[in-house]
Amino acid sequence: MTEEEPPVATDVSTPAPPPVPPPAVHAQTARPRPAWLVFGGLAAIVLVVDQLAKAWIVANVAPGQEVDLVGTFLRLIFSRNDGALFGLFGSSAMLFGIGSLVVLGLIIWYHARTPRSLLLSVALGLLLGGALGNLVDRLRLGYVVDFVDMGIGTLRFFTFNIGDSAISLAILLLLILALRPTATPVKADA
Repeated sequence: MTEEEPPVATDVSTPAPPPVPPPAVHAQTARPRPAWLVFGGLAAIVLVVDQLAKAWIVANVAPGQEVDLVGTFLRLIFSRNDGALFGLFGSSAMLFGIGSLVVLGLIIWYHARTPRSLLLSVALGLLLGGALGNLVDRLRLGYVVDFVDMGIGTLRFFTFNIGDSAISLAILLLLILALRPTATPVKADA
């Protein structure tokens, strides 16, 4: 006597689940992410170098003292700037401190929403680092330490610092990006 295997019951009333599609490839359709490491790293470098240079100036150069580096063309002068970039709009340090906080937020917001561009990340990193360096001075001291003085004879440029230089270079790079849109990467065809 052989035993037959009982038939396997199948429930035809429940359909099989649909196959799960493979994960979508977003590299071609999604917007590339900004270069956060370049942006944040460069901002941190500018901030640290700016603050170290200012600390050295405060410790080694008396206010108003002139230290010639390249004759009188390039010299160090410890100057207290309670205005904006290059000493413009004096006696407004706290107002510019508050305004700086808004600008810092805008820089980060803009960087987060732009497509990947190394040049744009460099420009915005320089801008953020310079603004942070000057903001630290405004909040800590009530003024910004400026110390680089350039010019010929009595024809002098505004006294500035490393943060101001980073901001100026950032503005130059942003102008290049605005005037030469080909300097930014072209989006891939979807």
